Amino acid sequence: VQLQASGGGLVQAGGSLRLSCVASGRTFSTYALGWFRQAPGEEREFVASIAWGAISTYYADSVKGRFTISRDNAKNTVYLQMNSLKPEDTAVYYCAAELGGPGTERGRYDYWGQGTQVTVSS
Repeated sequence: VQLQASGGGLVQAGGSLRLSCVASGRTFSTYALGWFRQAPGEEREFVASIAWGAISTYYADSVKGRFTISRDNAKNTVYLQMNSLKPEDTAVYYCAAELGGPGTERGRYDYWGQGTQVTVSS
């Protein structure tokens, strides 16, 4: 599975962005998908994940109520809708895929996209 993330950019605090991640491969629908982020000088951290059938979703406490993960298996795409953005959300955001799951630990994920920069100004 190859993943290509997009949709990042510069936004003011309180604004919104929607990230997209398109996957190649015919078995996309069998993978759980996740979003992680990494701020400068920090470790990569879990943001959200979604099961292959979109039945289960998980969120980091820091984004609950503000971010929504979804997927469209017909388009091989996973989305991250980010609302009420804060400066502390500034990071490079990565999408990832794992068989099974969805997990919250980065070590569980087998495939990673290249990342998209999100910058939130105060």
